[in-house]
Amino acid sequence: MDSEAERRFRTIRNHLTSTAAAAVEQEQASLLCRRNAAGEFFFEQGFSNALPEELKTGKWNVYRSARSPVKLISRFADHPEIGTLHDNFVRSVEAFPDCNYLGSRVQEDGTVGEYKWMTYKEADTARSAIGSALVCHQIPKGSCVGLYFINRPEWLIVDHACSAYSFISVPLYDTLGPEAVKYIANHAAIEAIFCVPETLNHLLSFVSEIPSLHLIVVVGAVDGRIPSLPPSSGVEIISYSTLLSQGLSNLQPFCPPKPETVATICYTSGTTGTPKGAILTHGNLIANVAGMSIGINLYSSDIYISYLPLAHIFERATQVLLVYFGGASGFYQGDNLKLVDDMAVLRPTVFCSVPRLYNKLYASIMNVVKTSGSLREKIFNAAYNAKKQAIFNGKNPSPFWDRLVFNKIKSRLGGRIRYMVSGASPLSPDVMDFLRVCFGCQVIEGYGMTETSCTISNMDQSDNLSGHVGSPNPACEIKLVDVPEMNYTYEDQPYPRGEICVRGPIVFQGYYKDEVQTQEMIDKDGWLHTGDIGVWLPGGRLKIIDRKKNIFKLAQGEYVAPEKIENVYAKSKYVAHCFIHGDSLSSSLVAIVCVDPDMFKAWAINEGIKNKDVKQLCTDPRAKAAILKDMDTVGKEAQLRGFEFAKAITLVLEPFTLENNLLTPTYKIKRPQARTYFAKEIADMYAELSTSNSSPDKIL
Repeated sequence: MDSEAERRFRTIRNHLTSTAAAAVEQEQASLLCRRNAAGEFFFEQGFSNALPEELKTGKWNVYRSARSPVKLISRFADHPEIGTLHDNFVRSVEAFPDCNYLGSRVQEDGTVGEYKWMTYKEADTARSAIGSALVCHQIPKGSCVGLYFINRPEWLIVDHACSAYSFISVPLYDTLGPEAVKYIANHAAIEAIFCVPETLNHLLSFVSEIPSLHLIVVVGAVDGRIPSLPPSSGVEIISYSTLLSQGLSNLQPFCPPKPETVATICYTSGTTGTPKGAILTHGNLIANVAGMSIGINLYSSDIYISYLPLAHIFERATQVLLVYFGGASGFYQGDNLKLVDDMAVLRPTVFCSVPRLYNKLYASIMNVVKTSGSLREKIFNAAYNAKKQAIFNGKNPSPFWDRLVFNKIKSRLGGRIRYMVSGASPLSPDVMDFLRVCFGCQVIEGYGMTETSCTISNMDQSDNLSGHVGSPNPACEIKLVDVPEMNYTYEDQPYPRGEICVRGPIVFQGYYKDEVQTQEMIDKDGWLHTGDIGVWLPGGRLKIIDRKKNIFKLAQGEYVAPEKIENVYAKSKYVAHCFIHGDSLSSSLVAIVCVDPDMFKAWAINEGIKNKDVKQLCTDPRAKAAILKDMDTVGKEAQLRGFEFAKAITLVLEPFTLENNLLTPTYKIKRPQARTYFAKEIADMYAELSTSNSSPDKIL
């Protein structure tokens, strides 16, 4: 009797050859591939391969990476023995004991100097001491440990200690308000919190309201200057250095986790509502990073600049990947405004960031070019076009252009960048191409979320096409599900469209203590529904085109995805931030535009407007008209539909930040909060539009 694999093979081939013309039959038959080991079948689509979810539907709607179409990755191919974060670190300590691992410019006295490094072996000693000390303080296995401070070496030491002794790390964004921190600490029943003196003050204001808390460890504190609590509180406060000494003098054996052991609970900051705790196991994180590692060539000589929040899964996963390859991580000094200075000293080879920063970098460089004189601008344009043409034709560009123009630009980020990675939101194709040309490095855009342990898809190094987020992570499979209310279906022409759904070992275990929202996120077949709308482009590339959750309907019945429009307007040289608002009672969109002060001032000077400060300029009708005109231009270039254009704008100077509660820690706009914050401005714009539309010339 034929095997089940043979039967399926015949069934699929017969289906193909019975429904296509002869020429198509031959092409499809050649594309259909058989893998004897697993009896799996798939269509080769370039960077992705399509498989049928169910034979009876006849839809080849599930996509996997062409690098591993038969079996989803769950372990590193070269080191399948690594099943946990603890295994990953132990292996790297053995392989790279004397290599630099963690570096910082900030000295013990608070001054800033050259980077000082801790090796993998030294970090191993420190994490063993911290973990041992937690055991000695009677923090039980499986307990939650909070990390309430920004990126610095001690953050990763504590995280490694949690992995080695089977504690669950719970990152706390340092910018979260007291109420959110108190909620998470109680929800996760945190027993120990690591903080810094600045966040300790917040913590002490509500420490009596966290009954599970027994230990507070203050990083960077000076012994003797730490406040104490009465014994009746049940909470001990000690310095990190004291805890380290305690552990070194009383080392405890590791309590290694298993792949299915919970590694971390990441509370998504979210744009609305109460924080949700995404449960991620060691196996989840190892699977995701193992998939990411395929096709990426990092070395122990690579240096990474760490400034994205370690409380965010993007930075966490990047750090796990760096450990696997034995790379070094240098930390910024804690001030985003000094990041460029830190990079000039560190000279990193790997840089991960978000489109917001890349857009500012692009605007800054182009502003220098345009104000440098016509001759230099012509030289730049000639160099840019020549180098771009060579790169996109698969040729090595002439080093002459680097020596003449681009080495100066490269030096702004240290001059050694090999990889630039972008995530969190879409990066403009123009900006991506600009980075590739100016910095002469690999620029990779990825797509992911906390609930998938980070990466869902990422661009292949060999792919020069911009404007997409690549093919599936080899550790997951992707399908698009119809969203009829938004007119997105798998049958759409020329390419399938729908909500992006993900399945595989990277999918989280659910939301902590929240079965209802877990079931809303993961369906009965194990597919995680992301809420993002995607389209499959030729070559098996995924492109994000919309957002299912953050949509609203205008009065005329048109659906609007504000984030898409905001990303378009972000390309305007005058726009630092943009918040698009609309509702079902109005037929037009309005926008709050936070202006770029430097570009705004340059415009005023060019227009001959004097004796006005930037704040006064924001109310000048000429300024509003000029910026709205520029926004209209970039909107037309991006082919926004008529109803997607903002019809009125308000200019503001105050940036959208975490501190004023307008941004999440991943730099997404908090929409409900922004609506409340700018309620008066929004009302004034709609009143202005109403008056304008009812004027006699409009009526006639």
